[in-house]
Amino acid sequence: MEKTCLAVCPHDCPDTCSMAVTVRDGRAVDLRGDPNHAFTQGYLCMKVARYHERVYHPERLQFPQVRVGPKGQGLFRRVSWDEAIALIADRFRDIAASTDGPQAILPYSYAGTMGQLQSNSLDRRFFHRLGASLLDRTICATAGAAGCDITLGTRAVFDPETVVRSRYIINWGSNTVVTNMHLWTLMHQARKAGARIVTIDPYRCKTAEKSDWWLPIRPGTDAALALGLMHILWRDNLQDDDYLQRYCLGVEQLRERALQEYGPEKVAAITGLPAGDIERLAHEYAEHSPACIRLNYGLQRHGGGGMAVRTITCLPAVIGAWRHPGGGALLSTSKLYAWNLAKLERPDLIPPGTRTINMVQLAEALNGELPGPPVRALCVYNANPAAVCPDQAKVLQGLKRDDLFTVVHEQFQTDTADYADVLLPATTQLEHFDLHGSYGHLCVQVNEPAIAPLYEAKPNTEVFRLLAKAMHFEPELFTATDEQLAAEALQANGTVGLAKGTFDGITLERLKREGPVRLNVPVDYAPFVEGGFPTPSGKCEFYSERLAQRGLDPLPTYTPPHEDPQTRPELAARFPLQMLSPPAPSFLNSTFVNVQSLRQAADEPLVELHAQDAAQRGIRNGQWVRVFNDRGGFRAKAVVRDSVQRGVAVTLGIWWNKYAADGVNCNTTTSSRLTDLGGGATFFDNLVEVQALEGEQA
Repeated sequence: MEKTCLAVCPHDCPDTCSMAVTVRDGRAVDLRGDPNHAFTQGYLCMKVARYHERVYHPERLQFPQVRVGPKGQGLFRRVSWDEAIALIADRFRDIAASTDGPQAILPYSYAGTMGQLQSNSLDRRFFHRLGASLLDRTICATAGAAGCDITLGTRAVFDPETVVRSRYIINWGSNTVVTNMHLWTLMHQARKAGARIVTIDPYRCKTAEKSDWWLPIRPGTDAALALGLMHILWRDNLQDDDYLQRYCLGVEQLRERALQEYGPEKVAAITGLPAGDIERLAHEYAEHSPACIRLNYGLQRHGGGGMAVRTITCLPAVIGAWRHPGGGALLSTSKLYAWNLAKLERPDLIPPGTRTINMVQLAEALNGELPGPPVRALCVYNANPAAVCPDQAKVLQGLKRDDLFTVVHEQFQTDTADYADVLLPATTQLEHFDLHGSYGHLCVQVNEPAIAPLYEAKPNTEVFRLLAKAMHFEPELFTATDEQLAAEALQANGTVGLAKGTFDGITLERLKREGPVRLNVPVDYAPFVEGGFPTPSGKCEFYSERLAQRGLDPLPTYTPPHEDPQTRPELAARFPLQMLSPPAPSFLNSTFVNVQSLRQAADEPLVELHAQDAAQRGIRNGQWVRVFNDRGGFRAKAVVRDSVQRGVAVTLGIWWNKYAADGVNCNTTTSSRLTDLGGGATFFDNLVEVQALEGEQA
């Protein structure tokens, strides 16, 4: 028997592709992009096109296991689900009843799946009901989200499909070819119609290579460039005074700052870009309409990242780009989805006074350096913190604690799974039900299970039902089926702002009948044509009273990285290279690293250096080197080419430690310091040195 099922790519990517899965005699035999989905258009990225290799991977976890060897060695014995659940419930109950209380238990999850049910439904209910510490899920996007929210009251957004109308496209810190490939297809269509594509990025990524113009900005200086562009726009009378007067707050204050403090020569000295290029960029941006900026999250991963995104998102208002479909700025469409999270997650169950731990600071949490009780139990799902967290050596030190009880629910024996006390097998996307929005397009989608769960794997929702039952929690909180949860998530929640009414007419029955359904927003959606910003003032807030009340600069400004050579010369004297660690095209953060074909495509851990930086250190192309700072170091193969400017190093991540020659990856060098706004991670705020390893030619 043969059938075709519609599934949804679950991974942390804005494209959220619709997938057509062919199943024959209960086995998935083919998987490809859904040709009927307006954004997917029938094709998938190189990673997800191989998703069946992940589903049927010979190293899938098959049954529950309990640790029998030292932590970190990955030695386990098989147990039944009943035994595993009873062990977890007993330990959680004992900790909750101790003097440390339930806040000594910490859930740790992120975007291993982006589905509403498997990422934030019964898991949240369970830990809220338990009274566990709350997790602030900040590791990816919160700095940029906070910066956008201050300026716009929401994420920078327009209908991504209107990019075909754009005539000037800036990929600002966005490797769109790799991380948003279906949007790149639309950009390419716009170019055929006369658009110019510019990429602003310290690294000559694939998008920069395919663009009309690459501007290799110095890492962490994007806000200075944005203010320099504003200087020229106002100086040369290129602004849209009507839009500014009608729909913006603090225009004169921002104009004065830009004109007085951010002239082209000063900005050139900060950013490393020639003053002439800054002048040219400002004029081209203002004189080609519609103009759009595709922001992404890499540029906000430094100490001033929130302010950088806030500052950049002022630019479309200065030239009135929001007036036009295909104009403005795009960070995320996620705030258009009116999920009823109050029903799904039940935050009303959280005990008053429950502490929140920032996930970026897992190293500090596991080593007893944060206020409150020590973390005595860690429950990990949808995440691989041993590989992806900053200050890796300290994270691993914490995971090795004999008194830390660690539960990991996973598809594979990841670096984190090696430290588990109880290891539970998880389903893949083809084996469970889920409901998806997107942060890169405007469709709601249902993921129907294409095949039965393999081996003894269970989805997250079922695991937390079993745990809740074992702990004698109220049955009515956890007996809802996954489809009932999906229906709850789609129920009207009284949302105001851009998400108001977007779910009108969208039901679970309709999604199952029709497949992907577009949000209830107009064709050529452009939300800020006539202002209507969901800020306290209703305007685009160049001046923010909310920031002023927090004692912060109320106007856009340039905040240097924590580890900036210009402001930290003493640190740069020892570690002179600014290191970036974007995801390798073959991986998605630490996902897919264990798929052999994709790992082979990624080659080895690499570090790209400018020829002069390499020569100064006696490093040859292809030679093994050590990248290090005071936090740690890792081995990589040197790639000497013109992909970076002097003073910049780029390593593509995130390798599992167990596949690295020295058992660690680039996060052994990264810091757990936070961003200025949003408490985000600062992975790209990292000064290092690179040293040749003598006699080790790759």
